[in-house]
Amino acid sequence: MTARTIGVAGLGLLGRGVAACLLGHGFRVTAFTRRPSTHAEARQYLAGAMDDLVAQAGFPARLRHEWADRYEPVPSPDRLALCDFVIESVAEDLAVKRQTFDALEAVVRPDVPIASNTSALPIGQLQAGRRHPERLLGMHWAEPAHATRFMEIIRGPKTSDAAFHAAMELARAIGKEPCEVQKDLPAFLVNRIGYAMYREALYLLEQGVADAETIDRSCRNALGLFATLCGPLRWIDLSGGPALYAKAMAGVLPTLNNAAELPETIRRLAESGARGIANGRGFYAYTPEECRQWEDLFRQHAWKVKELHDQYFPLADQGP
Repeated sequence: MTARTIGVAGLGLLGRGVAACLLGHGFRVTAFTRRPSTHAEARQYLAGAMDDLVAQAGFPARLRHEWADRYEPVPSPDRLALCDFVIESVAEDLAVKRQTFDALEAVVRPDVPIASNTSALPIGQLQAGRRHPERLLGMHWAEPAHATRFMEIIRGPKTSDAAFHAAMELARAIGKEPCEVQKDLPAFLVNRIGYAMYREALYLLEQGVADAETIDRSCRNALGLFATLCGPLRWIDLSGGPALYAKAMAGVLPTLNNAAELPETIRRLAESGARGIANGRGFYAYTPEECRQWEDLFRQHAWKVKELHDQYFPLADQGP
């Protein structure tokens, strides 16, 4: 891996995880955010993530103290001029991202790839108006970023082969199993499939077919059986094959919801300010203790899933 110093612009929850993953795999990280309080929160998170990597993934114990020597928090983007690769991880808002790209383009060398950590924004929109659109691409991470193997690398209509290959190389060097998304469309692969499922789940809820807990339990017991082992297309092969599913789909597809507007239930919750476990209000109500319990449970589960994936689908030993 030729890139040794990686810039991270934005230190929210995912940005901190991105920095943690890079530091854990031996890279130098220059991390930019303007707020001193965010820098302080990020440093605390990074220390915990390093403990996590040592305890859960067998990383060397020295990582607990030596990572700080490779970490440079900065209050302006100027120091990112020395980076070999830059990852933007600010809010999922087109205007905010464009402002960040403006600041990055003013200092980052023209040949340095800039990857946007976005889960849904078309890369073509992000490339519009850029000085060097060929070096911009999508890099969709998943929380907790230092533990998960998931990553989508998305090619925009103007992304160069050099930038795309650099992102793929970096992803493999930090223990990811990157998926190449060769066509730019909203929400890419995983979220497009997910949004179709969310819409149908909300439709079933609004039609009174079942309550939220029952819908969730059904998916947990069904999807949970195969989702960590294979995707939907291989699952078809394992559980009856295309011939069987074609017969069933012919009767079911016409009954599925295909509405283009937001479901009323999620629109109403969003307008009320519901942010799930972030504020204890969503499809379920949570006490502060329950929020912490679900966060801890999710992180423990992420490590167990990674362990299972490492067992079934071992990655090549690729370091920086």
